Amino acid sequence: MRLRGAVALVTGGSSGIGAATARALAAAGARPLIAGRDRRRLVAVAGQTGGIAIEADLGSADGPTALAKAALDAAESLTTGSASRHGAAGIDILINSAGVGWSGPTGEMAEEKVSELVAVNLTAPIQLTRLLLPGMTARGRGRVVFISSIVGITGVRGEAVYSAVKAGLGPFAESLAYELGDCGVGVSMIVPGVIDTPFFEHRGRPYKRARPHPLPADRVARAITSAITQDRRLVYVPRWMQLPAWLHGAAPGPFRILADRFGDPG
Repeated sequence: MRLRGAVALVTGGSSGIGAATARALAAAGARPLIAGRDRRRLVAVAGQTGGIAIEADLGSADGPTALAKAALDAAESLTTGSASRHGAAGIDILINSAGVGWSGPTGEMAEEKVSELVAVNLTAPIQLTRLLLPGMTARGRGRVVFISSIVGITGVRGEAVYSAVKAGLGPFAESLAYELGDCGVGVSMIVPGVIDTPFFEHRGRPYKRARPHPLPADRVARAITSAITQDRRLVYVPRWMQLPAWLHGAAPGPFRILADRFGDPG
C-alpha cells in the first residue's frame, strides 16, 4: 500500500510509539490524524507532522465510537477537493497504538484498572476496526495495524492482565486477515520488545534491567511503515524476539525454566 496521500488514524499518538509513527507516516507523505488523551502533547505532535489532533479517551464506554466519528469528519475535511482523485473520503490506515499497562501482583490490582486495561488495549482496537473497516472494504484499499507486545506472546511475571489483553490481539488480527482475503485491505500485527517510551513510568514500575536495552520508538515506527508498504502480517521488533516466541511454542518446558530464572520484567 502506498503511504503518500493516505489518511492514517494513529491512536496513542501523543507520545511513544504512536507519536513516532505519526512522524514516520507524515515523512512518507501520509496525512495523520493523531488521537490521544493529552491535548497539549497531541497539538505538539500535530504541529510536527502537519496532522490533526483529536482528543479521545478510549477507556470510556463511548470512546471508540466518538473517536471514529471525529476521525471520519476530519478525514472528510482533509480530502475535500481531492476525493474524486483518491476515491470516497475515509480512513485509509488505522494504527491501534494506544496502550496502558500495570505491573504488580494480580491480587493487588484495582477493579477499575483491570477494566481500563481491557478497554484500551483490547476493546478499543476491536471497536475501532469494526467501525472503520466498512469504509476501507468499500473503497477496496486500506490497512489495519495492531501494536501487541512480546508479553502477549509469552506472558511475563507481574503483568498477567496486560499480557492477556495483548494476547487477545493476535487471534483477532489473524482471523481478520483471513476474513478480508483479497478485498484490498491488509492486516499487520507488530510485536515490540522493550521500547523506550513513557509506558514504564505509567505502569507503576520503571524498567530497570540492563538487558535487553530499551529500543527507541522510532524503530517500531519504521517497522510499522514497512509492514504497511510491504504487506507484512507479523513483525517482531527487534527481529530476534522471534526466538523466545518460537521457543515458547516449540519447547514450552525449557521456556518455563528460562522464564522462571530470567522472566522478571525488571
